[in-house]
Amino acid sequence: MAMMAMGAASWAPIPAPARAAAAFYPGRDLAAARRRRGAAARRPFVFTPRAVSDSRSSQTCLDPDASTSVLGIILGGGAGTRLYPLTKKRAKPAVPLGANYRLIDIPVSNCLNSNVSKIYVLTQFNSASLNRHLSRAYGNNIGGYKNEGFVEVLAAQQSPENPNWFQGTADAVRQYLWLFEEHNVMEFLILAGDHLYRMDYQKFIQAHRETNADITVAALPMDEERATAFGLMKIDDEGRIIEFAEKPKGEKLKSMMVDTTILGLDTERAKELPYIASMGIYVFSKDVMLKLLRQNFPAANDFGSEVIPGATEIGMRVQAYLYDGYWEDIGTIEAFYNANLGITKKPVPDFSFYDRSAAIYTQPRYLPPSKVLDADVTDSVIGEGCVIRHCTINHSVVGLRSCISEGAVIEDSLLMGADYYETETDKKALSETGGIPIGIGKNAHIRKAIIDKNARIGENVKIINVDNIQEASRETDGYFIKSGIVTVIKDALIPSGTVI
Repeated sequence: MAMMAMGAASWAPIPAPARAAAAFYPGRDLAAARRRRGAAARRPFVFTPRAVSDSRSSQTCLDPDASTSVLGIILGGGAGTRLYPLTKKRAKPAVPLGANYRLIDIPVSNCLNSNVSKIYVLTQFNSASLNRHLSRAYGNNIGGYKNEGFVEVLAAQQSPENPNWFQGTADAVRQYLWLFEEHNVMEFLILAGDHLYRMDYQKFIQAHRETNADITVAALPMDEERATAFGLMKIDDEGRIIEFAEKPKGEKLKSMMVDTTILGLDTERAKELPYIASMGIYVFSKDVMLKLLRQNFPAANDFGSEVIPGATEIGMRVQAYLYDGYWEDIGTIEAFYNANLGITKKPVPDFSFYDRSAAIYTQPRYLPPSKVLDADVTDSVIGEGCVIRHCTINHSVVGLRSCISEGAVIEDSLLMGADYYETETDKKALSETGGIPIGIGKNAHIRKAIIDKNARIGENVKIINVDNIQEASRETDGYFIKSGIVTVIKDALIPSGTVI
C-alpha cells in the first residue's frame, strides 16, 4: 500500500474513497465511480497526515488511472505585463527557458510524467508562438490510441453566451465548461503555465481522493520573510483549509502561522517554515467544479481570491497538499533571470533538466551540436546549434543558435539565441550595407543582462548597466532595465559602440 511505503507503521489504511474508486475498471462509467465516492465520503473518515505531502519516498496507486480519470487544464495567464518586454511578441508560457525549452514545457511535462495525458492549454494574449510550439512539440497523439491522449490549445473566443474575453482563471475555465464536462473523468487538474518546478501530480490526486476532498490546493511551506508576498492559508489539524489571507502583514501575518508538521514536515523545519502559501495549482472533483462555477459563484472570475475561499465558506472540504521542493513563479524579470541562472549553480542546480526519471520535453529541432572554438566557458549552460568563437562566457545561459564572435565577454547573462540562422551570403550583404548580423558582435561585453531572440548586438557594444540604473524604459532604443537587469528586446538592433 502507498501509505505503508512511506515507512510509517502507525498510518491508517487507505480510506473508503480510494476503495470506491478502485471498483472502477476500463469500460465502466466514471460517473458511477464518482457516485460511489460520494457515498463513501459520508462514512467515518480517518485522516492520514503524510497523504498530503509530496515525498520522494512515497508511492502512488491511483485507481482509476490518471490517464483515464483526470483532465489537465493549463492556464496560459494574462498579458504578462511584469515580464515585459519578454512578452511583447509572445504569451508568457511561450517565453524561452533554460537554453532549449519554453515555460509551457514544464507543466506539460509534469502532466505527461504523471500519466495525465489529456491536456488543454487556455490562451488569450499573443498566442501565435505558443500555439506553434505546442503543435510542433506535442502534436502527435499522446499515450497511444487507447487513451487518446492530447495537448490542445483553446483560445479565448466570443460567443452569444460569453461576449467577453477571459476575465480571470475561473472565468476562462467557465467559458469552456461545456467542453470539459464532455470528458468522462473524475477530477480536473488546474495548472499555471508560468511556474518552474517538478511535481508528481499522481500523489496530489491520490491525496485528494484519500481525504474525501472537494478541492485540494497545492501549498508551499514558507518562512516569514517571503510569506508577505503570497496568498497564505490556515489549516486545522486535519489539513483542511479554514482561512485565506492575501499578502498579509503585521498582526494578520502572525495570525496565519500554522503547525506544518500536520502536512508532513519534521519539527525543526516546521519551526523554520510556519506558513503555507498557495501555489495556484488545484485538483477539483468534476461535479464540484461544475456546481461552483455555474451555481454557487457564476460571476466569480478568479480561483485563488474568489472561488476557493467561497467554497470554504459554504462548507466544502478544501484540503491543503504540501509540496516541499523547488518552485518558482516566473512572474517578473528578476524572478525569470534568477530562475534561469539558477540552473548553472554547482554542484547542484536549483532546477535540473538532467533528471531522466522525470524528463522535461520540448520541440524536437534536429539542430547540430554546438561548436566551441578556442573559448573560455565556465559555469554555463549552452543550448543546441550554437557557434562560439574565441570568447569568454562565465555563469551564463546561452540559448539555441547563438552566435558569439571573437573577443566577446558574457557574464551573469541569459542569451535566448535565435529562431533561424543567417547564411554567409546574408552576412556578407549585411556587412556591405553597414548592417549587423544576428548574435553578439566582436569585443562586445555583456553583464547581468537578458538578450532576447534574434537580437543584433554590434561590435564593441557594452551592456553592463554602467550607471547602475534600476528601472528604465528605452523601448525605442531596443531595451528596458528592470531591477537593475538590462533586457534587450526581441529582434532589436544595438549599434556598434553603444554603451548601456
